[in-house]
Amino acid sequence: MKTTGTLLLIWLAAAWNAPCSVLAQVPRKSYRIENVRTPPGAAPEVGGIDFDPHGRLVACFRRGGLYRRDPETGRWSRFATGLQVPLGIVAGKPGEYFVAQRSELTRVVDTDGDGRADHYQTLSDRWGMSGNYHEYAYGLARDGDGNFYMGLGLASGSSRHRSSGRGAVTNRSRVAEKPRPGIVGQVRHNSPVSYRGWVIKITPAGEFVPFASGFRQPNGLGFNREGELFATDNQGGWIGTSPLHHVTPGSFYGHPASLNWHPDFQGVNPVDIEVETLARRRKPPAVQIPQNDMAGSLAQPLEDRTRGRFGPYSGQMFIADWTYPRIHRVYLEKVGGTWQGACFPFIEGRGLRKGNIRLAFSPNGDLYVAQTSRIWGIGEGLQRVAWTGKPPMDIQEMRLTATGFDLVFTKPLDPATAARAGDYSVFHYYYRYHGEYGSPKTDVTPVRIEEVSISRDGRRVSLRLLDPLVPGRVYELRPGRRIRSQDGEPLVTRLAAYTLNRLREANE
Repeated sequence: MKTTGTLLLIWLAAAWNAPCSVLAQVPRKSYRIENVRTPPGAAPEVGGIDFDPHGRLVACFRRGGLYRRDPETGRWSRFATGLQVPLGIVAGKPGEYFVAQRSELTRVVDTDGDGRADHYQTLSDRWGMSGNYHEYAYGLARDGDGNFYMGLGLASGSSRHRSSGRGAVTNRSRVAEKPRPGIVGQVRHNSPVSYRGWVIKITPAGEFVPFASGFRQPNGLGFNREGELFATDNQGGWIGTSPLHHVTPGSFYGHPASLNWHPDFQGVNPVDIEVETLARRRKPPAVQIPQNDMAGSLAQPLEDRTRGRFGPYSGQMFIADWTYPRIHRVYLEKVGGTWQGACFPFIEGRGLRKGNIRLAFSPNGDLYVAQTSRIWGIGEGLQRVAWTGKPPMDIQEMRLTATGFDLVFTKPLDPATAARAGDYSVFHYYYRYHGEYGSPKTDVTPVRIEEVSISRDGRRVSLRLLDPLVPGRVYELRPGRRIRSQDGEPLVTRLAAYTLNRLREANE
């Protein structure tokens, strides 16, 4: 089925920069949210979760404890204590866990089989610490070869550094002494000690490898099934909106402060570097998640490898949001060798708390959500999101074509409600790369739809655009409220955003 026409948009640009009052989300009939009791007597500020080879939920708590939960009884037992702000955990062999602490990556082991840790091994502590409160060590991700990856947050510019910290301290990377047009000039968050603003790699033998630079607060890392690393960051100076990055060795992701410790910039103060030089060097995000409309402060990304036990989104990534009571969903595709894709709201509210920081799928396919409160937000504890077996009426995928986008739905559409160009509002924009705190949607441009076609099975809508696709833009889609499935269920998707880094060739 095909229709043709021109989409006429009338709007105020400021309206597109205003947050959505209500996000789309999967309905209660499809997903339920349950609270999970935390260990009695332990402050419920959860920094990391995983499932061990015995199917036990393991959790580290910001005040230093590591606990394990029996899957049959739900009872917790304390495994380890004395950890320093642990913000990531990976289960190893039975009785072995790896913990990302503020000060080190630690192997915690029960060697005598009594259910308590009796061996703490430092795998690496090769990064600097100035005593700045914001110097978090985020994690933890492990690749198929046993290498570990962590993110080191920058120091806050509003807090002083201490000369008694660990490693050399520099006052560079704050404000240029002789500012001139076109240079960085100043940064807010900064890198006073080594490798702040980097993603680091630690081998099983403990070798420390500076992996990638240019991050602000990379509060979440994860691998896809192809074994490629992804990390989130948080909006701020030099980060226009919260992104999901495809992290590759030696790449630079935008924040200048970390270049204090980059071999290509030795002897160069990052605040004196030309912005244009950094813009050319910067690897763009795989996905830019619209600030406030979706993103607040992003945390861990986690790929769904449950093979359908968590619903119709297998192979996609879910991202925890620390600021809002939200979980986001991301569909990724590789175009011309570059990862890019679309983000969607998944759940907002409905009993989901704020402070969402870490995610883990249980052996039976439930999504566990760890929450912690730290100065800016309110929300702590553990929750479980379970699929009921009833699929929602949702946009499952937003794929790039040579002439526009294909929308793949979770259920067959009613053609009478989804065949007009006016049923789909599309516009594109970009976020500025500058030192100001974040960026508004800039150069918001309406996109005219030339043709809408629906596949025979009713599951795919192809949007052919009249206007040429523009690389470097975020394409935002707001579907019409009249769209229904064949059985009359309304579409839950109110917002989707595709980050277009590379165009697709006609023969791809």
